[in-house]
Amino acid sequence: MDVSQYLEIFIDETSEHIQSLSDNIMTLEKEPDNKDVINEIFRAAHSLKGMAGTMGFKRMQHLTHDMEDVFQEVRSDRVKVTSDMIDLLFRCLDAIEAYLDCIKESSDEGTEDNESLIQGLNTFLAKAEGKEVAAEAAPAPAESPKAEEAKAEDGDKKKYLHVDFTENEKNEIKSAEEAGNKVYGLTVFIQKECLLKAARAFLVFKAVEELGQIVVYRPSSQDIEDEKFENDFTFYLTTDADLETVLTTIRNVSEIDEAVGEEVKSEALFAASAKAEEEAAKQDAAKAAPAAPAPQKTEAPAKKETTKAAAKNKSGGKPVTSRTVRVDIEKLDALMNQVSELIIAKNSLVSISSSDGGNFQNQSFHEQIEYLERITTSLHESVMKVRMVPIESVVNKFPRMIRDLSRKLNKKMELVMSGEDTELDRTVVDQIGDPLQHLLRNSADHGLESAELRKERGKPETGTIRLNAFQEGNNVIIEVGDDGNGIDTERVKSKAIERGLVTEEQAEKLTQKEIIDFLFMPSFSMAKTITDISGRGVGLDVVKSNIEALGGDVEVKTKLGEGTTFTVRLPLTLAIIQALMVEIRDEKYAIALGSIQNIEDIPVKDIKYVEAKEVIHLRGLVIPIIRLDKLLDSAPREEEPESLTVVIVKKGEKYAGLVVDNLIGQQEIVIKSLGKYINNNKLISGATILGDGEVALILDVNTLM
Repeated sequence: MDVSQYLEIFIDETSEHIQSLSDNIMTLEKEPDNKDVINEIFRAAHSLKGMAGTMGFKRMQHLTHDMEDVFQEVRSDRVKVTSDMIDLLFRCLDAIEAYLDCIKESSDEGTEDNESLIQGLNTFLAKAEGKEVAAEAAPAPAESPKAEEAKAEDGDKKKYLHVDFTENEKNEIKSAEEAGNKVYGLTVFIQKECLLKAARAFLVFKAVEELGQIVVYRPSSQDIEDEKFENDFTFYLTTDADLETVLTTIRNVSEIDEAVGEEVKSEALFAASAKAEEEAAKQDAAKAAPAAPAPQKTEAPAKKETTKAAAKNKSGGKPVTSRTVRVDIEKLDALMNQVSELIIAKNSLVSISSSDGGNFQNQSFHEQIEYLERITTSLHESVMKVRMVPIESVVNKFPRMIRDLSRKLNKKMELVMSGEDTELDRTVVDQIGDPLQHLLRNSADHGLESAELRKERGKPETGTIRLNAFQEGNNVIIEVGDDGNGIDTERVKSKAIERGLVTEEQAEKLTQKEIIDFLFMPSFSMAKTITDISGRGVGLDVVKSNIEALGGDVEVKTKLGEGTTFTVRLPLTLAIIQALMVEIRDEKYAIALGSIQNIEDIPVKDIKYVEAKEVIHLRGLVIPIIRLDKLLDSAPREEEPESLTVVIVKKGEKYAGLVVDNLIGQQEIVIKSLGKYINNNKLISGATILGDGEVALILDVNTLM
């Protein structure tokens, strides 16, 4: 039996419990008398302790046990919730998270004992006990009746005396005796609330196998591994150690309720086993006499029936568990690649069927091609849904971070979040956490003013940081904003001149967007003092490069004295999109359909000029014209046409008109990375293989606005 098979479940569930504790401890600080929250915290801590014990992570178990004791004091109204207590508990959570990180890397919790934290918890408990010793001591006597009861039931607990041995097992026990070893029959009882019984049994076996060899398992080792047993299991051990050592070794494994055992001699043991079997057969024959005269041995069927019933209860009690499957993200990546190849093959068939050869005019063939298109699109959507996860898994750690920053910076602030259920591709979600964390830290450190300055400006003393997520077309938008000072563009401009990035003359002509773009340059920091929160010039440039690596972009809106909002735009998927295929001279390009508003035929005479740039007036909007042929260094036109085909694209509230030569039509395309071939041109975001085998480049219109 291998405990590593439970490791992934342990890691996932521990992460969930840590997050649950973090969220609820935050709530507890604001609502110290909320009993539901206190009970929820206690449950999560208890589960965490049990799971750590089950997996044999003693240090994590010890720390969570002491935390649980503190929660018990709060639950029993013996102590009041204070900010210092909350700080201590959060430091404990950080330590548990550090244990979890070690476990993820090496399947081991490491050697950090966190003695200062445990000392802090014990000091806290000692103060609580000092106030009300009698109340604390009261539960102690309750343990003694339980101990007495256990002793009284010892006879019934010796399940090793009722084992039917196979010939092979009898031979192994006899051989051990002949070799001069002792043979012990042992029955072990696991605590009822234990979460992973099989892992607990495995740890018992691992511990005793250092003393000797197990020769008999009841139930079988496979059934124990599959958790097909109640709360106890029996085994026979051959060893030269004494009984007390064996029992102590078993009892030292956490979550073991009791262990009973004795040394046995094969002759007496097998005689007792045969006698018990004979008695059982007689009793069963007597019971069955009226219906079936032939005596029958019912031991095995009875066991089968119990197992069947237990399995029935198990499946009946938890129908939801059978409806969910944990899948490695690499398997989904492989599936997505297969779907991508299928779509390329489908596009190739579509291309052949619509060719001018006239060989494929068969109606049935065209119907099948249309059916194939529907199926592949549906398959792609299904795979995408499986890959989509709510961004909640990333953003739910931020309220705790803002609380810590509030105390560190000595500023009152609150985080208001919305749209946590917005879904994104799993690969994007995994990588978006750090950029968002940078932006939130930036808002807390640079954005929000001190309480005194806010008061002078007539603002509430508590600053507000907002995180809002929502879907817009084929993109997910995440806004991070604050009601703080805003960006002082004049200061940024002066800093840029000072750094020699622009001359004073050039600086006067810069737009607000161009000035703010300096903040995204490497090592460009506006911080007057370097702190461990921000101000090392590694914040916004990292944010920008990380988001662009995911095919997204970031833009800023700011108003001095009122606040700043960073808008992060991310693609829903990085694999397959619906696109409009266009032609510029003889080259084919793809534009994501989600960005396109409409397509217009614009007479050349309708083009106007604003600040020497081409624009068109369209339904009350002034839209800049972008000639893609010039941007892409295409060959010049032989003659200027009378009208232009313009694809109108939108990003947020901004519009642009892209001039193309021809429209080919809508197509489902597979995005292929170009690697390092074209890494200096941000206009090109990737390539796709068309039905005829030709390669078309994909334009990222977000970079044009």
